[in-house]
Amino acid sequence: MALDAYSQIVSSVAAALTPKVASVRAGRGSGSAVLFTDDGFLLTNAHVVNGTSTGTVAFADGTSAGFTLVGADPLSDLAVIRANGPTPEPAELGDSDGLVVGQLVVAVGNPLGLAGSVTAGVVSALGRSLPARSGSAVRLIEDVIQTDAALNPGNSGGALADASAKVVGINTAVAGVGLGLAVPINSTTRGIVAALMRDGRVRRAYLGLVTTPAPLPPQVRERVGQSSALRVSEVVSGSPAAKAGLRVGDLVLTAARRPVSDAQALQRLMFADAIGRPLPITVLRNGALVDVITEPVELGPLTV
Repeated sequence: MALDAYSQIVSSVAAALTPKVASVRAGRGSGSAVLFTDDGFLLTNAHVVNGTSTGTVAFADGTSAGFTLVGADPLSDLAVIRANGPTPEPAELGDSDGLVVGQLVVAVGNPLGLAGSVTAGVVSALGRSLPARSGSAVRLIEDVIQTDAALNPGNSGGALADASAKVVGINTAVAGVGLGLAVPINSTTRGIVAALMRDGRVRRAYLGLVTTPAPLPPQVRERVGQSSALRVSEVVSGSPAAKAGLRVGDLVLTAARRPVSDAQALQRLMFADAIGRPLPITVLRNGALVDVITEPVELGPLTV
């Protein structure tokens, strides 16, 4: 029986990626990981490795190997591990910046320990922010991809791929029925991965804002010369953002005098060179432009 076009795409992505997505055992935790280099480096979630430094990876062809933790970044929920043995051909990392809402995506992973499982769906939304909490501390995973491809425990660390089998996200969470979340693969993520491979950690600046993208009214667009901004949905008590006077409901227009139209634009500023330096931010508040000066601090460790 001939497959329809949709089935052909999903089955081809499954055939291409299933051999390259490993099942991960790390202490009492388990999940998935995506092989992305010829020399055994795999990308997974920080919460999958959960503070352990060693474990095992197993591939669909039956081969398995021990792994060592190279580095983890809880803010992005990403970790790099390295297999201590032979591995298949690596997957190709894509670019999530080209995704559009409604686009077909395929999730490959090991939900509930069922190796090589594949589900398909669409990109439901882009630019989400996912708060990560540890006690009273709040950290943000920015620019998250939302999908309705079915995800379950064990999918974490697995691949979210486009129709050409390029990995555009690393599945990270299930927020509800039909609501899965994935960390995007983009220039920011690639920088994080490079830092983990080089230094084993990522030095991050921290403001203490939870934001969501928001369109600007036509009259405001003409006034400020941009069509969207970031709406502040939460300001962490005692954070640099709170000390600077930022408020829930503010629309962040610029940071470091650069337009801010999505979460990634702000996130790109939150690396080591921003720590302890004045950061000017302009917001729209009650129809007025308000300028504040923040001073990001170094993001402390987050227990995962």
